[in-house]
Amino acid sequence: MAKDIQRRDFLKRFGAGMAATAAALVACKRSESTQAVEEYKQQQEPPTDKMTYRLNPKTQEKVSLLGYGMMRLPTTDGGSARGSEAPIDQEQVNRLVDYALEHGVNYFDTSPAYCRGESETATGIALSRHPRNSYFIATKLSNFNEQTWSRKASIEMFENSLRALRTDYIDYYLLHGCGMGGMEAYKGRYEDNGMLDWCIEQRRRGRIRNLGFSYHGDIAVFDYLLSRHDEVHWDFVQIELNYLDWDYANEINERNTDARYLYGELQKRGIPSVIMEPLLGGRLANVPQYLVEEMKRRDPEASVASWAFRYAGTPEGVLTVLSGMTFMEHLKDNLLSYCPLRPVTKEEETFLYDVARQIVDVELIPCNDCKYCMPCPYGVDIPGVFVHYNKVKNQGRLPLDAQSPEYRRLRREYLVGQDRSVPRLRQAAHCIGCGQCKPHCPQNIDIPTELHRIDAFAEKVRQDSHGKMV
Repeated sequence: MAKDIQRRDFLKRFGAGMAATAAALVACKRSESTQAVEEYKQQQEPPTDKMTYRLNPKTQEKVSLLGYGMMRLPTTDGGSARGSEAPIDQEQVNRLVDYALEHGVNYFDTSPAYCRGESETATGIALSRHPRNSYFIATKLSNFNEQTWSRKASIEMFENSLRALRTDYIDYYLLHGCGMGGMEAYKGRYEDNGMLDWCIEQRRRGRIRNLGFSYHGDIAVFDYLLSRHDEVHWDFVQIELNYLDWDYANEINERNTDARYLYGELQKRGIPSVIMEPLLGGRLANVPQYLVEEMKRRDPEASVASWAFRYAGTPEGVLTVLSGMTFMEHLKDNLLSYCPLRPVTKEEETFLYDVARQIVDVELIPCNDCKYCMPCPYGVDIPGVFVHYNKVKNQGRLPLDAQSPEYRRLRREYLVGQDRSVPRLRQAAHCIGCGQCKPHCPQNIDIPTELHRIDAFAEKVRQDSHGKMV
């Protein structure tokens, strides 16, 4: 987030953006690559007694290596509550939770901000049908907007979480999104109002069993929080870790931090890591086809996604790896990765780092389709525009050279695909560069610049100009 944003202006912008996070705007149906669909059709049934567990060093409790992220719950229209306005399909949520528990999953991660604010309620309904000691609940102090920065509103958010989740204690409680907005935002949300001290007191009282934070963005905040470890005694920290972000997070976006550093700093202090974005917003399940073929040569039975899950679960300091699973086939595939875990070998690790290097060379826009940038006041479907562009570029099918014999076909595919993916009134051409979206992007993308670049490219393709396109 830009450092020159004034405090009050930041509050208003951030509040508006995060309200949108809880109110999904565009119907989002299930979309899988042909490769993924075929993999799911051939899926084996995962075993019920082979889950890999990690030990919480504080409580000595066994935590399932696969954690269920409750941010993409299924909806009644067959989509996901992260992108659909339809109601959450509670019956399907119940089935997914039941199946997960039957197969050893015991860590469920939610937030007041997920699924239009309905994730905690749906999670509470599903889990409360089972013995309370059979699962761990993780939720967050998601006090993003101006109204919830006050001590009173933040405490009420915690109490609402207890009610929605039908429990009188939270197993894993996080200060949500530390680093977004820099040090000023962190201190305003958690220290100036005394909420960090309040959370520490709730931990002493047993209403919070483990206290941690999730990190996004400004490394100064991460380092500051760890500098207070001897005082706060963080029980866990949630970070983004995958084989692309291990060494190339900063190369993809200079304001991101490589996972090698984040994980290493936690290991120095003996703090368990909870992992988010093992697939980097789905990018590591949709790698270029020539890399898919190489992965299949090495392990014909494994899905592309399983490589990323095995990698994220291999480090010993990882307590659990979160995955937002909307459909049963996603859950089954991830269970197969961790029932039991087959750790990535040194040779496989070297291979994945080479894959990462090749993905970086493709230079995609680092959008995770989180929709934190939405709604755009001018109606632009920001993630939709980025997803379409990345998909075509990832496949090597951008119409770049008008002299190529395939140019006309690629040109038509790109333009038709763009109109099918994003309605014309919501395409990049309608971005006026107001910048309201920029402060909300966890990946620190210069969104207006990227939208204008994509629009200029699309316009050039429409005009069918000659010569090399860049």
